[in-house]
Amino acid sequence: MKVVLGVSGGIAAYKACELLRLFTESGHEVRVVPTRDALRFVGEPTWAALSGNPVTTDVWESVHEVPHVRIGQAADLVVVAPATADVLAKAAHGLAGDLLTNTLLTARCPVVFAPAMHTEMWQHPATRANVATLRERGSVVIDPAVGRLTGADTGPGRLPDPAEIFQVCVRALRGRPLDLAGRRVVVSAGGTREAIDPVRYIGNRSSGLQGYALARTAVARGAEVTLVAANVTLPDPAGAAVVRVGSAAELREAVLAAADDADVVVMAAAVADFRPAERHDAKIKKTDGEPAPIHLAKNPDILAELGSRRKERGGDSPRVLVGFAAETHDVLANGQAKLARKGCDLLVVNEVGESLAFGTPDNAATILVAGGEPVEVPRGPKDDIADAVWDAVAPRLR
Repeated sequence: MKVVLGVSGGIAAYKACELLRLFTESGHEVRVVPTRDALRFVGEPTWAALSGNPVTTDVWESVHEVPHVRIGQAADLVVVAPATADVLAKAAHGLAGDLLTNTLLTARCPVVFAPAMHTEMWQHPATRANVATLRERGSVVIDPAVGRLTGADTGPGRLPDPAEIFQVCVRALRGRPLDLAGRRVVVSAGGTREAIDPVRYIGNRSSGLQGYALARTAVARGAEVTLVAANVTLPDPAGAAVVRVGSAAELREAVLAAADDADVVVMAAAVADFRPAERHDAKIKKTDGEPAPIHLAKNPDILAELGSRRKERGGDSPRVLVGFAAETHDVLANGQAKLARKGCDLLVVNEVGESLAFGTPDNAATILVAGGEPVEVPRGPKDDIADAVWDAVAPRLR
């Protein structure tokens, strides 16, 4: 695949070297098109050496090759990382003062912008309007990460991790539609932990890989994503707002708050059904004889609560509700019963166990559809299951 990597003049330009390496090492042919200001941060020899292709900012160089047209026409993907407020504004308004902006005007392939700038610039109404315009035209604009910026400043505006930007780009290259553009999506991921004492807890084997795959693919398909992550150690997916929680009660509070204005809620987290009825303030000491029993209390059923709340509100908040069911036996029968009981539109059922589903990069699943035929998803990467879920969700949003 032919990838154009646009680099604009921000301090985060040095991080684009890592993104370039990820593209070239995965077999893509990359042409780097920096702005003049970008070359103040990383010089032309670096880009040329890493990409193996010539580098220029000027439409007047090698005019006989018509680079201001040909580079965009030949591209399978254009990604701009970092994308400054200036480049976003020029792209939104169709300005073409250099090779990068000319390339953006001539490209007919997927275009991904990874903005990086100070918080005040990202939040300015002009930038927000430009981002909205680009998204309406079919570009993927990844929301920046929250963290340390230039100097002592912190806030939203940090370039996401290059590896996570790469994951969005890989999904864009797969040619998936932007059928979630403008939609607000909430995904829960990971496994909750219910404290017994300050040291011990009741938990499960969930790694969060499937929920994170759902979040990444939703971003790549244009959605605004809130990811509620329970005890997950994975890097934040580029473009997703991550809310970290620990217990089922914390996850419930975060999901219900985020679901108020969501179009889709996907409950992929493994939520503990029970919690200790009593939490000890100090570590329970080992004593002679049998240990005291741990009495359990039921945790709230968050998926069923979302279904009930939606029914009370007339069925439109959220418009689509997706649940997950991890089963060890009678998988389809238990799944069908849960689908009816929970009040959701789709239920993704998978068999779990030792070295099966939890913590593995691949899985197989069946998507049960309220009032429709089940969809079998054969064993493969968890991204494939995520895309199959969004394929089932998107028509319901229309």
